[in-house]
Amino acid sequence: MKVTIPKEIQTGEQRVAVTPDSVKRIAKKGPEVLVEAGAGESALFQDQDYLDAGAKIESSVENLFRNADIVLKVQKPLFNEAIGKHEIEMMQEGTALIAFLYPLVNHDLIRQLAKSKINAFSMDAIPRIALAQSMDALSSMSTVAGYKAVLTAANALPKFFPMFMTAAGTIAPAKVLVLGAGVAGLQACATAKRLGAMVEVFDQRPAVKEQVESLGVRFVEVSTEEESETAGGYAKELSEEYKKQQAELIHKHIVKSDVVITTALIPGKKAPILITGKMVEDMKQGSIIVDLAVDFGGNCELTEPGKELVKHGVLISGLTNLPASMPFHASQMYSKNIEKFLFHLTDENGLKMDLDDEITKGSLITYKGEIVHKMTLEAMAAD
Repeated sequence: MKVTIPKEIQTGEQRVAVTPDSVKRIAKKGPEVLVEAGAGESALFQDQDYLDAGAKIESSVENLFRNADIVLKVQKPLFNEAIGKHEIEMMQEGTALIAFLYPLVNHDLIRQLAKSKINAFSMDAIPRIALAQSMDALSSMSTVAGYKAVLTAANALPKFFPMFMTAAGTIAPAKVLVLGAGVAGLQACATAKRLGAMVEVFDQRPAVKEQVESLGVRFVEVSTEEESETAGGYAKELSEEYKKQQAELIHKHIVKSDVVITTALIPGKKAPILITGKMVEDMKQGSIIVDLAVDFGGNCELTEPGKELVKHGVLISGLTNLPASMPFHASQMYSKNIEKFLFHLTDENGLKMDLDDEITKGSLITYKGEIVHKMTLEAMAAD
């Protein structure tokens, strides 16, 4: 069995799917590991590190994909401008692909994978169950994003984060509002708290209140009897009446905040707008918004993907793919996730393809030329 690791070609992507440490453990189990030349350089892993770990270095991208039984990537397959071919086009029929595919929104990509008879697994579709915790790449990358979001805000804010007692008087701490208490939001809370800010967080799911308060952070909420989360623990869309009360609550708190970090997502849908243009207009001059939902449309009405801009005296950061800005540790974390997932899917004979297994079934998107992922099919039917 040949396991291959290509160099990521998406603009700005500096991570690598598998680090030399993971290559050692994968190769020890029998597979031949092939790594594209320079695949890990932007994450500070050199070709010699992979050679020392037991991998072979392949300089030809086409050979790498053509000879693969399993392809391990971070980002979805893309058209490779350098050689004029799509990464899917270079894979043989029956190749297994493991990457972040976001199948609920990338419908054309999924159709292309099915047509090419690629057996595709999506890292963002791994069920969030206890058995799969070590494979949860969404949580790993959200941890990186939540941490980096606070550093981005602290660097741009024209104020201190902590309180200072100085000869010139007392300097009040910055006020940070986090919207969404998922993994990214909780990490943002913890990081802002460590930097000395006063932190409060809003989330529509009452179940996260205890986690938030355990960090010493104030939880603000709209009282409701509506079911606010899915069986998998994700936020779900609520009524218009709830949204109205939510907007009023956020507006009340946002005008007092120095920094707002937004993290709210609804699987398979555009990110909900939580901050309107009017709210931005009413914020304090010099305030910062870091919109972590920008890759899915953004939580702020005025966010522009890939840009940092000032509107009404407020800096709105719409920088995309924040985990890629910390490629060393982000790659280490993702590599551990993908390694554990790969070991779950394979044995000494190759891919097990146990379709009765909850993790395999939940993450398998295309198989033998068919789209087999239930939520993806439902999303496509509604498209």
